[in-house]
Amino acid sequence: MSSNDITSDKNNSNFLQSIAVDNSRRDFFRTSAAGAFGAAALMGLVPNSIKTNAWAAGSDAPEITEVKIGFIPLTDCAPIVVAAEMGFDKKYGIKIIPQKQASWAAIRDKTVNGELHASHVLYGLVYGVQMGIGGQQKDMKVLMNLDHNGQAITLSNGLKDKGVKDGKTLKRLLDNENRDYIFANTFPTGTHAMWLNYWLAANGINPVTDIKSIVVPPPQMVANMRIGNMDGFCVGEPWGARAIADKVGFTVTTTQDIWLDHPEKVLGTTGEFVAKNPNTARAMIAAILEACKYIDAVENRAKVAKLISGKAYVNTSEEVIAGRFVGDYDNGIGKKWKDPNYMKFYQDGTVNFPYLSDGMWFLTQHKRWGLLKADPDYLSVATKVNEIKLYSEAAGLVGAAIPKDHMRSSKLMDGIVWDGKNPAAYAAGFKIKA
Repeated sequence: MSSNDITSDKNNSNFLQSIAVDNSRRDFFRTSAAGAFGAAALMGLVPNSIKTNAWAAGSDAPEITEVKIGFIPLTDCAPIVVAAEMGFDKKYGIKIIPQKQASWAAIRDKTVNGELHASHVLYGLVYGVQMGIGGQQKDMKVLMNLDHNGQAITLSNGLKDKGVKDGKTLKRLLDNENRDYIFANTFPTGTHAMWLNYWLAANGINPVTDIKSIVVPPPQMVANMRIGNMDGFCVGEPWGARAIADKVGFTVTTTQDIWLDHPEKVLGTTGEFVAKNPNTARAMIAAILEACKYIDAVENRAKVAKLISGKAYVNTSEEVIAGRFVGDYDNGIGKKWKDPNYMKFYQDGTVNFPYLSDGMWFLTQHKRWGLLKADPDYLSVATKVNEIKLYSEAAGLVGAAIPKDHMRSSKLMDGIVWDGKNPAAYAAGFKIKA
């Protein structure tokens, strides 16, 4: 398979799941979290800061009741699937129709052109489209975070056989062997590209000059490593675990070890969709928030793993999903551990809030690696993309926590702190960059 075959946007399959649709228009308050208590009880759930902008009864019904939401076969598509399969969507007057896609390029194109109303999507992909560096420019929206943590970098057994077991030994091999080593990510501006680049650079390896990068859709990663098309890849679960189960590679690091509680997938859509359908967007957020809350309960994870493992969704064995879904890790070269920082979906809503600093971080990395030629107005872009107002309204309906600060601070694996205060200096401050 050539890199052109791997990266082609053409012939992407679109798997439409046939779901019975209730086309009746519902009164949003009657079907909301307040249930039979009606509008008055519902408003009691909404913080005072939101009540001042409350919608008049009868004017808040979703503009569109059937919403097509795209997803890629990954463990963290679970909120979309659970919201649809378990009826959380009906509570808010909509019907979510999950639409399986073959690649992130397909997600991008179909979301931008309106064929999909919204998507389970890479955080950095949304920002790339917003900036016109990940496809044709389009004003985009991050409606909510779907998850934190739970991705991994996998290296091939061929590297293991050459003595590679961590970043330091990989660096030594690259310094002493004159050949092209190929590493795959899932989309050039996406999260997996940024995690892979960050990890390589933190280990003294320049991802622009020291390796060759290719793009491969997540479900194709393991097969491509098996036939020797790559030496390493970064992808979401369950494909890291699948590589170990199939004995084609090993986990060299998890992404939570790169950045603890990092943002990952988001519910993304276009600015145009939100402008035309704000009530539908709010309903989608609320329904998926409820699904995230359900998934985050450990006692529900086995049931969710079974649900998403089916052919219509992730299409892999339930066992491969279930292990890392509850923090049971095996790196494939002798280490097993219980990771408390496994994939999280809710945590009282703190996972789901669209922090401005999270979006800004992806812009700093796009600048670091030469995807952006100049520093943008980081805060202005994030304020435009991250839909904090609608998210906060939906969180009020669900009873999810809403942080007072729209920025957060984190220390990454190299000890560098990101807090969003001086993004241009942060982007320029790395020793290894484009």
